[in-house]
Amino acid sequence: MAGYGQFCAVARAHEVLGGRWTLLVVRELLCGSRRFNDIRRGIPRISRTMLSERLQELAAIGAVERAEGDHGPEYLLTEAGRELSGLIGALGHWGQRWLPRQAGAEDLDLEPLLVDLRRRVDFDALPGDPLVVRFEIRGHKHRFLLLTPAEASMCTHNPGFPEPLRVQGPLAALVAWWRGDAGFAGAQRLGLSVQGPRALVRAFPGWFLRYQLAGIVPARPVSAEADA
Repeated sequence: MAGYGQFCAVARAHEVLGGRWTLLVVRELLCGSRRFNDIRRGIPRISRTMLSERLQELAAIGAVERAEGDHGPEYLLTEAGRELSGLIGALGHWGQRWLPRQAGAEDLDLEPLLVDLRRRVDFDALPGDPLVVRFEIRGHKHRFLLLTPAEASMCTHNPGFPEPLRVQGPLAALVAWWRGDAGFAGAQRLGLSVQGPRALVRAFPGWFLRYQLAGIVPARPVSAEADA
């Protein structure tokens, strides 16, 4: 593919970073993912072939290095890769502030949200005993979040702990809360429901730090209508 033919550093950087999925791969690495499958969980629509190609391209420009970990290959950001955090942050800030937010009309996947939710657990706020939260999100397979004082794991089945809470409703309502489009009470009005013991239901929203950019005020009014 022909390049832009420009000396400008913006053009040169865009040539190597502007491909589809590339910056999302960097985002996942910045968020702590190191193994191939962990990176892909945060970007479920990328094919394995494409992810492999993007990692190779990032390695070729010196932003990523491949290393052998205890459980197989791992991908680590170099100094050049870590310096992209400012670009990723600025891009996210702009998107959160200026792009329209209407979760009910967006083509959304559940998996990236659950990956981010697991990353943002506030362990100091959790109950002392391990428990599992069941996510019954309309139109999606059930998922189970294991919470212990030191670990958060998203599972496809209950790993054998008490399951006192069920989170139910449309994905759009869960997104609206997590992204900061609506408070938790607003998300409940959109159809989100947490079922279980009253004390745990009340505590549930405080177990998470929420999406990192949730506090950015949108430049335009948010429409967070959930699907019926």
